[in-house]
Amino acid sequence: MTAAFTFPGQGSQAVGMGKDLADNFAAARAVFDEVDAALGQKLSALMWDGPIEDLTLTSNAQPALMAVSMATVRVLEADFGVTVKDHAGYVAGHSLGEYSALAAAGTFSIADAARLLRTRGDAMQKATPVGTGAMAALLGLDYEAAAKVAAEAAQGDVCQAANDNAPGQVVVSGSKAAVERAVEIAKTHRAKRAMLLPVSAPFHCALMQPAAEVMAEALAGVTMNDPAVPLIANVTAAPVSDAATIRANLVKQVTGTVRWRESVEWMAANGVTAMIELGAGKVLTGMAKRMAPDANCMATASVADLEAVAAALKA
Repeated sequence: MTAAFTFPGQGSQAVGMGKDLADNFAAARAVFDEVDAALGQKLSALMWDGPIEDLTLTSNAQPALMAVSMATVRVLEADFGVTVKDHAGYVAGHSLGEYSALAAAGTFSIADAARLLRTRGDAMQKATPVGTGAMAALLGLDYEAAAKVAAEAAQGDVCQAANDNAPGQVVVSGSKAAVERAVEIAKTHRAKRAMLLPVSAPFHCALMQPAAEVMAEALAGVTMNDPAVPLIANVTAAPVSDAATIRANLVKQVTGTVRWRESVEWMAANGVTAMIELGAGKVLTGMAKRMAPDANCMATASVADLEAVAAALKA
């Protein structure tokens, strides 16, 4: 069995996430302590006690989701004998999850990943004035159709396909007026549904260029190792194994499309028979089951899930 370890992105956060791990495993507690120390903030208390409004703030959600993913990784290593190096053929993460994937594969330290994601969250939030950007889900259109809708809606403003998540599930991002036009145009293109999303900024489009510049500087100052196993990169939907290319891709990722559908399809076509989601929620697992129905798709949302994942990987 060849497994890919996948790592969730923003939207998977929930109050209480990671608490079960911290209560049961010293390895998890150590991760949460390391992230708290790196940020100089009791982020773990916010994760476990809320309020959800503060946890959902981009600058908190991004390092918090990474912390849960890395706590899961460390518990699998310390308590179940499952390691990325020995049990995964690839790692991949959705947007911020790419940082979790890289920390899991040894490219970043946990502390550096936390600080980078705090910087990334702050920079993405500050890249556009509040209320000037938007994102919308266009359901029932394939990527090419959604990209045409975005181009038609732009009319001199920014409007791009930001997330190609799964067949018929594409998110567009850009200027508020352009994204609102895209919602209306999509309905005339036979989209099943088209709706604005409750996000705080227009991620993964050209409006994020100021954030990309911040991340270029931040990433230049961080030690990065080649990953223990190849990363399937968001911006190329292809494997990459050298730190220099990964560094450049992470800068491009801020303004580029998250090519998740293609990433999952590439893995399914190249021998991956298990897709294991490490971290909060089950969003990626649900999408993987649709796109790779022959693969064993598993999440790690509970201690029982961890036991099942370990048993499957060691079988």
